[in-house]
Amino acid sequence: MFSAEHLNENVRTALELSDEERIRRIQSPRWIGYTRTREILDSLEELLNYPKTHRMPNLLIVGVTNNGKTMIANRFVQKHPPSDNPDGNSISVPALMIQAPPVSDESRFYNVILEKTFAPFRERDHASKKQAQAISILKNINVGMLIIDEIHNLLAGHTDKQRQMLNVIRYLGNELKIPIVGIGTMDAFRALQTDPQLSNRFEPMTIPKWDMDKEYLRLLGSFELMIPLKKPSGLIEDSLALKLLSMSEGTIGDLSRILTKAAVYAVRNGVERITGNVLDSVEWIRPSDRGRQM
Repeated sequence: MFSAEHLNENVRTALELSDEERIRRIQSPRWIGYTRTREILDSLEELLNYPKTHRMPNLLIVGVTNNGKTMIANRFVQKHPPSDNPDGNSISVPALMIQAPPVSDESRFYNVILEKTFAPFRERDHASKKQAQAISILKNINVGMLIIDEIHNLLAGHTDKQRQMLNVIRYLGNELKIPIVGIGTMDAFRALQTDPQLSNRFEPMTIPKWDMDKEYLRLLGSFELMIPLKKPSGLIEDSLALKLLSMSEGTIGDLSRILTKAAVYAVRNGVERITGNVLDSVEWIRPSDRGRQM
């Protein structure tokens, strides 16, 4: 018989599942909130409720790859799902999230918006026609906020291409009079700084890498509460905490993947807790070493 006091109350029932069912539970997405996520979610909430004006404020969520930017935005969108808008003529979409195309191209950018809104369009149409169609649709479905993930893709390339896409973003904001939220790397921040008008409108909020501090230990404690293992792991102990920080190199996405792999190993091998030996046994390549494996 195992004590389950190290687990969140609604996670304890998972201990009654079979090992394979428990492994599926461990591998399922989980939301772990922390101070910076709450600050960003509060800022998004404030933007969504901002009264319409000719110069709407915008937000740029900046951080390294795999550090939780997209997960925060997804969390916000889930909190504000589309509604049927019974008092209006069409549905209402409080927050529309799209992923920027992999290359800086105006026409492909509008393709993404039209595809996301299930609008028919022709690939060969001129960008100006797609632009007019996209703006019309976004107005008709009452989009309250446009979130552009991987916005650095739009702002890459030569100076002329970069300037063109900055003009596109500015034009969209002016026409729709809604806040635009960009999610990207520091490359996006640097590109926006080249446009004085946009740099004044886009407030940057960074998600820094994790350090060995109280906030990081609280994060590890939250993970332990959510992972259904029969024995406590003591993730906040210095030796484990430092090892996990080194393996993940300070990004929450990699930390989550390591803990998932380690927990699955612990279940399959009957260890039922995450230890230093378990972490040494799972197959893992540090983020900075991945490019060298090719």
